[in-house]
Amino acid sequence: MSTTYKDLLKQREALEQQIQEARKRETADAIAQVRALVADFGLTAEDIFQAPRGRAASSAKGGKVAAKYRNPATGETWTGRGKAPKWIQDQDRNQFLIAA
Repeated sequence: MSTTYKDLLKQREALEQQIQEARKRETADAIAQVRALVADFGLTAEDIFQAPRGRAASSAKGGKVAAKYRNPATGETWTGRGKAPKWIQDQDRNQFLIAA
């Protein structure tokens, strides 16, 4: 016998409920672990949530890099740094240059 659409919807609803319950349990466990570590090491929110030192220094120097290329089909941009996105790979990049 095959499973009907309604049966599948009921199964999904039951799974979603199980997912929510598991997330609540695991989140509570994670929070308890974090609180224990914070207490053990005497950490503050600033200790935990401040930007990493290397990144803070580098971002203060140069800031955000302006986009150099734009995909005319989607409007997606790329700075020219790092790995090239698929839409520009193996193509003449001049056709995607953003006019200054």
